[in-house]
Amino acid sequence: MTIEKRREREIEEMRELILSAASSIISDEGIDKLSIRKIAKKIEYSPSIIYHYFNDKEEILNNVMQRGYKKIVSAVSSVELKNSSAEERLVEMTKNYIMAALEMPDKFMAAHLSKSEEALKHTSSLYKGAAKEKPALSFLFQCLKDIYKNQEIDEDTIELTAQVIAVSTLGLIMKIIIEKDIGEEQRKRLIDFYSKDIVLRIVKGNKID
Repeated sequence: MTIEKRREREIEEMRELILSAASSIISDEGIDKLSIRKIAKKIEYSPSIIYHYFNDKEEILNNVMQRGYKKIVSAVSSVELKNSSAEERLVEMTKNYIMAALEMPDKFMAAHLSKSEEALKHTSSLYKGAAKEKPALSFLFQCLKDIYKNQEIDEDTIELTAQVIAVSTLGLIMKIIIEKDIGEEQRKRLIDFYSKDIVLRIVKGNKID
């Protein structure tokens, strides 16, 4: 291995150490409690060292948030399109989103409960036009467009429907995380009922028979 390659690996390893520490602090204490000093203490380096790898706390937070959001987008976009109706895709998409969020409960809660500008860049989804800018919401929006393709429903209404489904799903996820002792069977029943019944009822409320 060349000196240059070794140096690149060392830089990447240090960045990973910093991001892992930041992620741990966010999970334990929340986004608002994250600081360069706390990260430095956790990895047992001086705060000045961290600035060799990241410009500031916001850049570190942005990297952590991007990783979490990519997992959500990956879960939503992984639904197979072949041999399934748009309604079936919506159900699977909803389940995948919930399960991905529940795999990182502390970070998910910390991100969505934070009012920091950096966090809101990733978690905001209720503003007009969000369906064109937020990848996860965009997948949901497109799925709804497929469901409504033979209906005279404008895109604003479809976006509003996507936003309502997204925020309703967020509420269920948070309650499942908070009430963590409900048991695996009840958790599965809630997720299945919500995905198959409640979400489709919201969708069908716009359809014209």
